[in-house]
Amino acid sequence: MDAIVMAGGFGQRLGMGEKPCVELLGKPLISYVIDTLRATKNIDKVFVAVSPVTPKTEIMIQERYRGEIQVIRTFGGNYVGDMIHAVETSKTTGPVMIIMSDLPLIDADLIDSVIGKYREEGKPALSVYVPINICKGAGIRPDTVFNKDGKLIVPTGVNILDSSQIRKEQEDFNLILDNPKLAINVNTIQDLQRCRDLLQCSN
Repeated sequence: MDAIVMAGGFGQRLGMGEKPCVELLGKPLISYVIDTLRATKNIDKVFVAVSPVTPKTEIMIQERYRGEIQVIRTFGGNYVGDMIHAVETSKTTGPVMIIMSDLPLIDADLIDSVIGKYREEGKPALSVYVPINICKGAGIRPDTVFNKDGKLIVPTGVNILDSSQIRKEQEDFNLILDNPKLAINVNTIQDLQRCRDLLQCSN
C-alpha cells in the first residue's frame, strides 16, 4: 500500500509559517510522519502533496530526502479536490493511505495495525477516529466531532481509500482507537509544546 501525506495547508493558527516545516526537537513536523511511514512494513511508496501555499515544504522534502519521496503539486484550497488530484497523479493502484502531515506522535506499529484492520474488514475505505474523552484527556479541543451510535468521536486525519474509486463515495469502516498518539495533531503552540514534552518523556 502506498501513502500520501497531505501537506498543502499553511497552518494559520500555529502562526509559524508553513506548518509541515515547523521544527519539533530539531526535526520538521512532516518528517515525523514520513519517517514513520518509511519504517512501516506495509507501506510501499510515500508521496507528499503540497500546494501553492507550501513551496518551502516542497524544497525541504527534496533536499532532505534526495528524490526518495515524490512531491505532488496540488492546486490548493480544496482538500478533497487536492487529495483526488494527488491520488490520480501518484498512479497508485489498490488501497492508499491518506494521512495529515501534523501527527508527530504516530508510530509504525500503529500504522501497521490500522492497515491490518482495513484488510480484515474488507470495505473499500477506512477512517480512524478517537473517542472525544481521549482528546479531553490530552488537553485537545477538537474542531470536528461526529456522533457514532451515541458516542462522540473525533477524526484523526488517517484514512485508507480505494484509489480505483477515488472519485466515488466509498463504503467506510469507522475504526475507533483509544490511542492518545492519534489525538494530538499540531494546530497551536500549545499542541507543539505538548508533543515536545511527550516525545522527550518517551526518549
